[in-house]
Amino acid sequence: MTGPMVPPALDKEIHHPTRLAVAAFLSGCAEAEFGAVRDYCGVSDSVMSKTVAALEKAGYVGVRKGYFGKRPRTWISLTFTGRQKLAAHLAALEEIAGAARRAGAEGTAHGA
Repeated sequence: MTGPMVPPALDKEIHHPTRLAVAAFLSGCAEAEFGAVRDYCGVSDSVMSKTVAALEKAGYVGVRKGYFGKRPRTWISLTFTGRQKLAAHLAALEEIAGAARRAGAEGTAHGA
């Protein structure tokens, strides 16, 4: 059996489930309206605002404000850096899961 796993580095900026959900949602589009992302994530305006602010500060999302008719709107997009960081984070998660599966299979094969 192999020794203890050294976990790959997870991205602390998008590790939180809401931040990860926002980044993943935005990875599927050029940009999305604030309300659509909020509704998908199932969070309040306040939680969404704080999440977007944290991701924007890290350089992972861009925010564009404007109007749809006379109503103010906010659109959010995943930056190039955000896309890279999301991909690396997902790869790290897959590496952790794959190592655990292999260790489990190895442990089962040895009668553990």
